[in-house]
Amino acid sequence: MSEFKISFSRIKEIIVVGILSCLIITLVQCNNARSANVQLQNGDLLFVTAKESGLSGAINNVTQKQKTASYDHIGILEKEGNKMFVLHAAPKGGSQKQDLKDFIKDQKQEGQQVMVYRLKPEYRKVIPAAVKKAESMLGKPYNFNYILDENSYYCSDFVERAFRDNHIFKLEPMTFIDPKTGKTNTFWEEFYSKKNLKVPEGELGCNPNGLAGSDKLERVGNF
Repeated sequence: MSEFKISFSRIKEIIVVGILSCLIITLVQCNNARSANVQLQNGDLLFVTAKESGLSGAINNVTQKQKTASYDHIGILEKEGNKMFVLHAAPKGGSQKQDLKDFIKDQKQEGQQVMVYRLKPEYRKVIPAAVKKAESMLGKPYNFNYILDENSYYCSDFVERAFRDNHIFKLEPMTFIDPKTGKTNTFWEEFYSKKNLKVPEGELGCNPNGLAGSDKLERVGNF
């Protein structure tokens, strides 16, 4: 009788463990579905979260407007049948059309995340023209000076130009002031000094955080 009790107790333990394991797996799968299964659409904007150091951190230091929007790169999603690409300007490769999987892989390797934003319904009619414009800019080199130039582009500059004819975004006076000190950020002082250029404080430009703050966009999830 005692052996039967022990065996029955063991069976109950196995059943409980099995049920808990199933629940944990289900919760993980649901969480992954919420975070990864965003139904991507043509013209979606992919924002890459900023790192805390180096160029990424320096960009974010002088452009971050709120804690919920902290980005240092952006690209435009283009769907061609069953294939998806990202149109963007990056230091490696300049203005390019990159397979979405490769784009995501590059960001993950750097420990960054990709957030998906979308034009609000009333503005989505401009997407085909913007994607066509972006296609026409492919092949141009990357703008390492971050000063507007017709012959080279940086990431947010590339996207702003793609949508410029429809006034989705706007250029604003750039600032390189560290909000904590009220003085020009040391990184940018050295950055432009090495190029024998004056810090372009106040000149028109754009940045990923500024574009993310547009009232014509809505955030739909993360990839």
